[in-house]
Amino acid sequence: MDVLDRAENYLQLNARLLDRLRFAALFRDGDRRRVLETLRCYQNPDGGFGHALEPDLRGPGSQPEPVEVAFWILDELDAFDSPMVPAACDYLAGVTTPDGGVPFVLPSVRNDPRAPWWQTEDDPPGNLVPTASIAGLLHKHRVTHPWLAPATAFCWSAIAAVTQPSPYEARAIVTFLDLTPERDRAEREFARLREAILATVAFDPDTPGAAHFPLDFAPAPLRLPLFGQDVLDRHLDALLARQSADGGWNGNWQMWTPLVEHEWGGYVTVHNLRTLRAYGRLPSS
Repeated sequence: MDVLDRAENYLQLNARLLDRLRFAALFRDGDRRRVLETLRCYQNPDGGFGHALEPDLRGPGSQPEPVEVAFWILDELDAFDSPMVPAACDYLAGVTTPDGGVPFVLPSVRNDPRAPWWQTEDDPPGNLVPTASIAGLLHKHRVTHPWLAPATAFCWSAIAAVTQPSPYEARAIVTFLDLTPERDRAEREFARLREAILATVAFDPDTPGAAHFPLDFAPAPLRLPLFGQDVLDRHLDALLARQSADGGWNGNWQMWTPLVEHEWGGYVTVHNLRTLRAYGRLPSS
């Protein structure tokens, strides 16, 4: 079987319905409306997302990070005209801090089972993760909502203060700078931060543990000149080689309870197939 057939078999045996439908829509001419209908089940009446859409957050309550997960799925479907988007922005507006950003995680997370790294203080500040990625995706799809302008101002201010980002901050910064319509400003900030961003990247494909590889920063070709084609090709080769014997991929972080290994496996497998196709390593259909 080829890469897609092996992945499809893995997804059928392991993945949640949402990710099986994503695969069908993206690679088998499946009905994209079924993905949207399923995604809508993760959205709460307040407009936020929960119910383990982000598998390491097991509770039903809304958190900012699952909004980013939902928006990446809407992005792959080119479905930012969905009513889920303004509802999610309304939710974000309700949890935004005075500086215009949304926190990485809200204190309500303490009420639910979660991965051990989902910790927070009583009054968490705004964070580039996930504010920057969410704002970038809204700009990409030309969404207008009152939340976006102050969130964008927060991103520019926070990025200007960064000198040594963490890997997750660096990834969020790359997303925002790649997608913002303010290109001159983005290119100036990128030039200032490029070396600091590259310092967070694992260039050896065999780096163990929860490393952040070039394709994590550039799952599709970027406008920003972050990596050369030789680097991308090496990691695309490695990504193909890492497809497991049963046809899937999984995250390189701790799988802290058995269920998340399957849920992340389905999500990561579809994500990696999209990356391979974006760089011409898979057929278009």
